Amino acid sequence: MSSISLTLTTKEKKGVLDEITDILSSHRANISYVHLYVKNDVGTLNLELENVEQLDELIEDLESKDFILDIEVHGSLNDIFGKRILIFGGGAQVSQVAVGAITEADRHNIRGERISVDTIPLIGEEDIAEAVEAVNRLPRVGALVLAGSLMGGKITEAVRCLKEEHEDLIVITLNMPGSVTKEADLIVTDPVQAGVMAVMAVASTAVFDVERLANNNKF
Repeated sequence: MSSISLTLTTKEKKGVLDEITDILSSHRANISYVHLYVKNDVGTLNLELENVEQLDELIEDLESKDFILDIEVHGSLNDIFGKRILIFGGGAQVSQVAVGAITEADRHNIRGERISVDTIPLIGEEDIAEAVEAVNRLPRVGALVLAGSLMGGKITEAVRCLKEEHEDLIVITLNMPGSVTKEADLIVTDPVQAGVMAVMAVASTAVFDVERLANNNKF
């Protein structure tokens, strides 16, 4: 098995992470994603691992440590939830984009894709810009849809910085006043259609090329 997800339940004490990473390193496993949280002196560590060749031996070495309370093996988040579509903006617009995205994602997921849709209704330049900046810290994001009636300023700057760091990220905006549309790969008037296009842009089972629309990116 070359890619796997492990959930480790551990005692909360100094040096636990160091010992776990030492074991993973000895098995030449690469950590592609990690999420750690602690509650009531018990730590839960979710690890996405690549290049795991001897899973049984890796688990045996981890279980030999007295701070390990439990180990669960899962499929990777990419296999379970797949590519992510993010939708930020005003509640009314976000809900309509979500209708299009969820409907289209369902059509592709039935055919074997894995595309998930995450939304957050937000208003205000500061809050939306902060959310856009946070996309840089989220895994598996394939497309971002900005759905509102007016966006610019700090939001535009956040989108520009995000695209510089993630060249493959597709940004779609609704056709609205404000400078954020200048940073968009696609500008779509109908919010339902914006959701549909976001899914089509990332789906492997769709024939849709955003770059072919670069010279005429308003719909």
